[in-house]
Amino acid sequence: MKPFILVVVLLQCAASVLFGQDPREAEIRRLEKLERESVIKGDSVALFDKIWSPRMIINTPANIVGTVEGTKAHFRSGGLSYLSFERTIEKISFSENVAIVMGGEVIKPQGKQPNAGKVVTRRFTHVWQHANNNWSIIARQATIIKVE
Repeated sequence: MKPFILVVVLLQCAASVLFGQDPREAEIRRLEKLERESVIKGDSVALFDKIWSPRMIINTPANIVGTVEGTKAHFRSGGLSYLSFERTIEKISFSENVAIVMGGEVIKPQGKQPNAGKVVTRRFTHVWQHANNNWSIIARQATIIKVE
């Protein structure tokens, strides 16, 4: 079994070199998916304790710069409630222990949120930092570009 594992590791390394993909990219993609799923499920434990840094700052779709504490309060009050939430990652780049993720999101807010029941398209940027053997979001930006 050990030769098989060695072959798999070598193939992964070769693919990263040949196709220019940073091996950390798969982990960031996994965490992006977990973050999106945690928001839609209302999983505050995953978001507050694992994904969002206690130092996270946010440039919100309402064009307000906020902190993670404000986002947590908004989340607890039902202000981040979505009927659907899709995210498309267009680019991930790395600089030492920082990952920058950019792309688009399509959400359908519900409840007491602005644009509830409508389809909202926005652009987003996440800045992830690797510290203490974990990745967490230290900055988020989201801008609404269309409401239908």
